Amino acid sequence: MSGKVVVNRSMSLDGFIAGPGDAMDWVFDFMAPDEFPEVAAATGAMLVGRRTYEVGSRMEAENSSDVGYPFSGPVFVLTHEPPDPPDPEVTFLTGDIGQAVATALDAAGGMNLEILGADVAGQCLRRGLVDEILVYVLPVLLGDGIRFFSSPGLARIDLEPVSVTPSGTVTILRFRVRE
Repeated sequence: MSGKVVVNRSMSLDGFIAGPGDAMDWVFDFMAPDEFPEVAAATGAMLVGRRTYEVGSRMEAENSSDVGYPFSGPVFVLTHEPPDPPDPEVTFLTGDIGQAVATALDAAGGMNLEILGADVAGQCLRRGLVDEILVYVLPVLLGDGIRFFSSPGLARIDLEPVSVTPSGTVTILRFRVRE
């Protein structure tokens, strides 16, 4: 069985995945990083945008006591310019989004490939590479920040609802991308 390509993100009710200045700490006001272990358990690899990678690295450096997301598979970062020196725990990819998804999905070993980052998710959706979208809707209005999809030029994409699951203060929405 082949894994799915899943866009996974937390979102404010007004449609932001990050606050002003790429702030993501507000997410932890509503859910712990390890709150949904079944999602991490189904994930074989991650493909992350460079900005998301940098924000995550900054958050980890500022709060080293954080438990973190319970995921131990390979992480790929799509970037135009890999950092120097590179992070030895991450594979930096440049080039075509289709090749990046194929590489990361192969590394997922039949499990899901989780896509993180507004730009990378938008590129994947534009190319028809996404199977599902998983959204954790949090009960907050941020008013400004990074939108759910900040990629202009994204044509209409119809989604099929798979599940709506309330979990404490979080509402989890799962959609299948219609072909």
